[in-house]
Amino acid sequence: MRYPSPLRPGDRIGVTSPSSGVGDALRARLDVAIRTVEARGYEVVVGSCMDGTGVVSAPAAERARELMGLLTDPAVKAVVPPWGGQSAIDLLPLLDWDALRAAEPTWVVGYSDMSTIITPLTLLTGVATVHGNNLMDTPYRAPEGLLTWLDIVTMAKGATFTQVPPGRHRARGRDDYQGTPEVSEFTLDTPGRWKRLDGDGDVIAEGRLIGGCVETLCDLGGTPYSDVPAFAATAPEGLLVYVEACEHDAGDICRHLHGMRMAGFFTGANAVIVGRTGAPGSPSLTQHEAVLDALGGLGVPIVADVECGHVPPYLPIVNGARGRIVCTATRNELTQTLD
Repeated sequence: MRYPSPLRPGDRIGVTSPSSGVGDALRARLDVAIRTVEARGYEVVVGSCMDGTGVVSAPAAERARELMGLLTDPAVKAVVPPWGGQSAIDLLPLLDWDALRAAEPTWVVGYSDMSTIITPLTLLTGVATVHGNNLMDTPYRAPEGLLTWLDIVTMAKGATFTQVPPGRHRARGRDDYQGTPEVSEFTLDTPGRWKRLDGDGDVIAEGRLIGGCVETLCDLGGTPYSDVPAFAATAPEGLLVYVEACEHDAGDICRHLHGMRMAGFFTGANAVIVGRTGAPGSPSLTQHEAVLDALGGLGVPIVADVECGHVPPYLPIVNGARGRIVCTATRNELTQTLD
């Protein structure tokens, strides 16, 4: 694995929208988020691909050119989008992957549709990326036991950190960024712990971490941008594969996961980590049942309701890091080592 240099005060962070931009009504929240990053001592440079009036922030060629410019500029140490969206997939064939392999590694952060970018970046270039809270989420203070992407990008190769969830999550509603753009405290209204789906007993498993959002990664199966088997071949310790659902119902998620499994996305997995989701069930399946239907035959532990997806709070995961997950009656924790 190749790890970007740790960020230090004075470093430059680029903001661009590889998928959806930000509408005028939410610009105040964007400004709050930028100030949050600047308060850590960083210089923030906002690109031109930020328009929020359509599905995407700019034509694909423009978004690809801006992202490439940021990722190959040695003065830019990290790139973060305002949030995900729906159509980052059209950038993949427009990126210069040879140039990205040759460039100095840059931290790239995000989740949701950003999985379409960060997961292929790790798979194809060997550069670690952060599946974590996007820029619009950055003003939230992490609960005790969790970190934010701003914490992780300051870490050097060889660093180890353990995250322990607070045992509560948000099950109802969402914050109004237009009405309260400065909101910075999570509303965690429901207790909940991790659970093993495939049976009883404790889970302690290790492996290289790779994964992301089911709804976006499922469309990469069978393409050069989702070659997990090749990545697994470079990881003799095996993998910890994580997946999380945004909004598709359980029937759709079941089909997506079956397709990902057949495309080799879970090759080499020592365990599967499933993010907590607020997505609905279907008439015949719950979300947990959908996971078991598609992945129960893998014969590896499946740990569900981990805070690595769309349900607050957010537990960042470094694609490519060596991970160790513990799920017992008394302990829930994920340790990551940047080696």
